[in-house]
Amino acid sequence: MARSPQPSAPSWLADLAGAWVFYSVLPLPPGLRPRFERIARFAPWIGLLIGALEALLWAAGEGRLPLLAQVALVLALGLWISGGLHLDGAMDTADGLAAGRERCLEAMDDSRVGASGVQAMVQLLLLRVAALAMLAAAAPWGLAWAAVWGRIAPLVAIQAFPYLRDPALRDPAGSARVGVAAGTAGFHRRHWRGLGPELLPAALLLGLLTAAAVAWAAGGWWWQGWLGLLPALLVPWRLGRQLGGHSGDSYGACVEWTTSWSLLLFALARLLAG
Repeated sequence: MARSPQPSAPSWLADLAGAWVFYSVLPLPPGLRPRFERIARFAPWIGLLIGALEALLWAAGEGRLPLLAQVALVLALGLWISGGLHLDGAMDTADGLAAGRERCLEAMDDSRVGASGVQAMVQLLLLRVAALAMLAAAAPWGLAWAAVWGRIAPLVAIQAFPYLRDPALRDPAGSARVGVAAGTAGFHRRHWRGLGPELLPAALLLGLLTAAAVAWAAGGWWWQGWLGLLPALLVPWRLGRQLGGHSGDSYGACVEWTTSWSLLLFALARLLAG
């Protein structure tokens, strides 16, 4: 007797599995088959998972570890889970910006890290160290919110700016304006359906975070967490203007800089609120 075919998983679930594989080193739960098409829309959910694991580690070390050790371990965990994917992009983007518009993609493709890339990495980590030290007991909430906003920023970049490695980006004479290599992140643009549909999972997630903060009476986090909207808009806009568009590397830079600036804004808001 012939066996009836197994029903295929919904496309959104396949994309969620693809985001899990692409944006983290965590093993994929059994029974899921990843698809790598519209995965950017689920990046904020993977960000929340990473932020939640960081928050759990912070809570486990609270009162048991020196603050500096606590901060270092949490940052190391986040880098490990993400595979350093976005930090690598931030460093490459810094090297590209230092090289200038004409050579930015060439500099980004260079496997060697330049001085600008190293400086960017140090600045990013120092911003987070300072922010987490100021947040102290509130750090778990900050880590969760910042990880989500960091993954929303590339959605803004994809919507608002062209993809730099698109071969169609040529001047009238036929030469490439910023490079002709087809980038590995081009699939984001190919499967893009507009900001509304792609932002919907993130909007639901932000609503859940806000509701959780209200339900748990978590201080001012029901509104302070929304401060991350500022860097989530300004970082991709600034980088897009400087580069003339975005690439996979600058998407990663959007994640890292938005996460760091969000944490710092949260910390300053907590200090001002007393």
